[in-house]
Amino acid sequence: MKHLKRKFKRSKPIARIVYFLVITIYIISYAFFVKSIVSLTGIETLLRYILLILFALYIIMYAFINFFKLCVRKYKHFIITSVISVILIIIFIFSSSIIDLLLGKISSLTNSNNSKYTTYLVTLSNEKYDKNMVLGMVSDEDDYEGNVLAKKLIKREKIKNEIKEFKSELDLLYALYDKEVGGIFISGSYISRYSNEVDFTNIATDTKKVFEISEKKKIKNNDYSSNKSLNEPFTALILGVDSETDELNDDAAFNGDTIILATFNPKTLSATLFSIPRDTYVPIACKGKAYNKINSSAAYGTKCVTDTIENLTGINIDYYVKINFKGVVDLVEALKGVTVDVEKPDFNFNQGINCNGKVCEQNSDRLWGSHTVYIEPGVQTLNGEQALAYSRCRHLYAISDLARNKHQQDVIMAIAKKMLTIRSYNQFEKVLNAVSKNISTNMSSDSILSAYQILKKMVGNMLSDEDFINIQKTYLEVYNLNVTLSSGRVSSALGYYEDSLKDIVKTMNINLGKENSEVIKSFSYSINETYEPYIAGKGITTGATNSTLASFIGKTRDEAQNYCDKNDLNCSFSYVDSQSDKYNASVDTDLIGSQNPPAGTLLRGVSSPHFYINGEVLND
Repeated sequence: MKHLKRKFKRSKPIARIVYFLVITIYIISYAFFVKSIVSLTGIETLLRYILLILFALYIIMYAFINFFKLCVRKYKHFIITSVISVILIIIFIFSSSIIDLLLGKISSLTNSNNSKYTTYLVTLSNEKYDKNMVLGMVSDEDDYEGNVLAKKLIKREKIKNEIKEFKSELDLLYALYDKEVGGIFISGSYISRYSNEVDFTNIATDTKKVFEISEKKKIKNNDYSSNKSLNEPFTALILGVDSETDELNDDAAFNGDTIILATFNPKTLSATLFSIPRDTYVPIACKGKAYNKINSSAAYGTKCVTDTIENLTGINIDYYVKINFKGVVDLVEALKGVTVDVEKPDFNFNQGINCNGKVCEQNSDRLWGSHTVYIEPGVQTLNGEQALAYSRCRHLYAISDLARNKHQQDVIMAIAKKMLTIRSYNQFEKVLNAVSKNISTNMSSDSILSAYQILKKMVGNMLSDEDFINIQKTYLEVYNLNVTLSSGRVSSALGYYEDSLKDIVKTMNINLGKENSEVIKSFSYSINETYEPYIAGKGITTGATNSTLASFIGKTRDEAQNYCDKNDLNCSFSYVDSQSDKYNASVDTDLIGSQNPPAGTLLRGVSSPHFYINGEVLND
């Protein structure tokens, strides 16, 4: 051994230095590489460990063989293997960097244990706040932004104004616009949540912020996270958030602009997508199952939305994914555009702008004029601004929000398909940055990594010219529903047909493997008929769920009684004269002048309506 050491020391000093440097740097870079590779849970496990073993054997062989080569002063083999080792070191460092970047971005997607709540004191833009004006707030003490934070803001700013309480934020806004109050305490996301309401289209310019308070609150009993593997059938709730910024913040409340329940079967690469119209009138889980528009559940955070939809469908939701639609601009630009079949508009005018048969919409900063985005109908590659504009547009289509839901689905699927074609590291990094800023989920890092096998199947399908994923579309049949708020104002909503929903739920359960599909035993085809692919729920208009109390103003007692008998209601009547506040001077004698509850009240919450008849005071 001493003889070999003497021979080794006689080799060129520079060769010995290189020898030790290569071994040292290789071992260090290999250690980082091992750490990164081991973190890729569920991705080609056998191949990963075979590579690690081979790379470990390589450095052992390099050390032993080149030790003897240097002893006999043969440098050719040493130089070649040292160059190979340097290349491997570069690969280790580069690969570790990419993997660590990927894992870091994936980690940033997963939800934190804290949620941010924000409350504003808001007045009309042309009003100046003063200490004499009456202020409004939500009466519900469980409403963190509308009540709890509002009280903290009152205490912090030492506000001494008279406070008037209201049942809901919509009632608050109407009271502000009607100048019943001078200012209101409301959620910081109120603009994005209510700008789609007909009466509050210009809410961003109609109102101004006076005071603001924000607070991060730890989520109690955090049951959001899920470790379920994506290699078995799963459900995901996709929440499209139309944020005013190009990042998805961690606000607990959001506007719930788009709600899509999806199921996915990784074995068959089949998915079902169920877009739930934002105005669908349903029981809100976290509000004692009181009825409201489904998007109002977003005001109370993701869990409230999830629980509400689970109650509606009976389907357990494994994951949620929140997507900031304004971030679509960066993501689509990073992908160098996405291919979408743009639907031809039904109308020419959008907010007073003549679109001349095109789709036209505000840009990402909500600006019209020279900033207006125009899109020709038909199949084309959309840039970031166009993709966002198409995702937001609803006023140009007869079915409004339902059309927008479809467009958002189309854009999401186009993005997903384009992401499978990424070929360069630079593009990969840009896409990763855009995704990490604009998507939040309760999936664990391990669950996200388990999607590798699915992606591999999808890429295989694309390479063989097959559909990269089979999508079963759904369509919930709805009808217009006018409901009366506690303030007496009427708000438009959507009722849905129970049998249409049942058909959708059955289709989703079949995809999850929870129900068996029915075998079709007969089939007919006519060359004269256009083939229409099956859309679950479409065309089924039986089982209306939400009826409202009809108006009997100006109608007879018999008409009201017949209605009550038909709907199993215990109605009562009173005759009132002109001295009563229930008297209606615009209605003739012996006709109903007013009623309680008012028309538009959800019928399932009414048991004993009372009707006031113009005439002599004669109570039954």
